[in-house]
Amino acid sequence: MLVVTVVPQDVQVRARAGESVVDALRRHGWRSPYRCRRGGCGACRARLLSGRIRYPLPVAESVLTPAEQAAGQCLPCRAVPVTDVVLDIGPHPLRAVLASTPSPDPRPQEGL
Repeated sequence: MLVVTVVPQDVQVRARAGESVVDALRRHGWRSPYRCRRGGCGACRARLLSGRIRYPLPVAESVLTPAEQAAGQCLPCRAVPVTDVVLDIGPHPLRAVLASTPSPDPRPQEGL
């Protein structure tokens, strides 16, 4: 697994092979900014500080131009790490998402 580091929050998660940055963050209980999760809106835009990414499907040039990609801009909702990566998501909040876990015994309690 590859390590994804998000700054300025300094959060590290492990990404599975073929997993996008946003999906890796979500799997570890973190929510980063995004909307469409298809690379079409640019809401998740971040800067790649180190490492390499790939896009399994093309990214719309109207959202992220080749020049912006060359300058280190990326779309974490579609970006799949090829190496360990460090991304700067800027001032956007990275929130911890608390998942509810089902009760070990889903039957209703007597007397309730």
